[in-house]
Amino acid sequence: MDNTKQKILIIGGGGREHAVGWKIAQSKNPIELFFAPGNAGTASLGKNIPIKATDIDQLLKFAEKENINLTLALPDDPLALGIVDTFKAKGQRIFGPTKDAARLESSKAYAKNFMQKYGLPTAKFMTFTDSQNAKKYVETHTLPVVVKVSGLALGKGVFICQTHDEAKNAISEIMEKNSFGEAGKEIVIEEFLAGKEISIHAFCDGENFSLFPSSQDHKRIGEGNTGPNTGGMGTIAPLPFVDENLMKKIAETIVAPTLAGMKKEGAPFQGILYPGLILTNDGPKILEYNARFGDPETQSYMRLLETDLLEIMEACMDQNIKELPIKWTDASACTIILASQGYPGDYRKGEVISGIDKAEENKDIVVFHAGTSIGAGGELLTNGGRVLGVSAIGKNLTEALATAYSAISHINFSGMQYRKDIGNTNLTN
Repeated sequence: MDNTKQKILIIGGGGREHAVGWKIAQSKNPIELFFAPGNAGTASLGKNIPIKATDIDQLLKFAEKENINLTLALPDDPLALGIVDTFKAKGQRIFGPTKDAARLESSKAYAKNFMQKYGLPTAKFMTFTDSQNAKKYVETHTLPVVVKVSGLALGKGVFICQTHDEAKNAISEIMEKNSFGEAGKEIVIEEFLAGKEISIHAFCDGENFSLFPSSQDHKRIGEGNTGPNTGGMGTIAPLPFVDENLMKKIAETIVAPTLAGMKKEGAPFQGILYPGLILTNDGPKILEYNARFGDPETQSYMRLLETDLLEIMEACMDQNIKELPIKWTDASACTIILASQGYPGDYRKGEVISGIDKAEENKDIVVFHAGTSIGAGGELLTNGGRVLGVSAIGKNLTEALATAYSAISHINFSGMQYRKDIGNTNLTN
């Protein structure tokens, strides 16, 4: 490539987008980054554009006007709305799955039927669009039973019910009280699976793929995995209890058949496939599919990736991922989320954040911004539920976690909450 800067538009404004931008900024090619809408952290890497991630018309206009060379569609909502199809129809180069391929995430009902059709390992299930029928069905279901919103619900539309009444209340909440809007018009009811949950990611070019190391997110707000689900309170990677044989099995029984199935469906999957799995006594099973980088998994992954991320994304779009050897550093990474008081419920915005510079004096620490903004006086403020991701690397998980928690002691904002047990259950070194 010559020395003209490649213009890249990153859609989204969370920790995932900051981490991807941070990694792309290390590319050997000259680049100029734009984030829509971005946050206070992305502002130090490029230019923030005040366009919502779901405003596809305005995003397209911006990409055309600015002669953007490549757009990265990272959040689930614009993918579900078909941003990739819209951009491609206008000759714009964009990374991410089409609307049809993104249905693996945007419709749990579609995903479960797809898994059933192609014999992929998952929990037994039924789908419902009528609340009375759903309630009748759960009355006799074995306990615990899982009730899921079919559409996109920011990781919060899953209810693990210990009693039949609890299951019926969950159905009422979703379908009668409309707590999840359109996303809850259809629900999935499935058997509860026991085991450790893990996150698997794969770079995909429609036919072939390359697996990331294994990782694990901690979804619940409280220590010991208690309290309501969040978008994710912290991650570790790679996992000490996931060996090469298990990764090979996941590749062969889950990722490869998923890509083959999507190709057969006429919706080849290009982008990041992220199946959330559970390790049961019968082997790994799919809990759900995501059609994009996980958040906060990405913050840990970007600390471990050695290969130029831009080259990998180009290989996915050009259908030659097989030709590109992807290198990951032989270290451990973790990310601890610092959240606003009240999250995942109501929380205040506009609290002043201090201490990030001090935390980042340690070369093994990077603090990724999620819900942050810059105040009128230039001060850093909270602007979301999940505010920051404190990410550390170390020669093993114990070291990475110790480094991260030490860095957190320097950071402060009113009402700051975080889990102090990220990774603890898995320490084997």
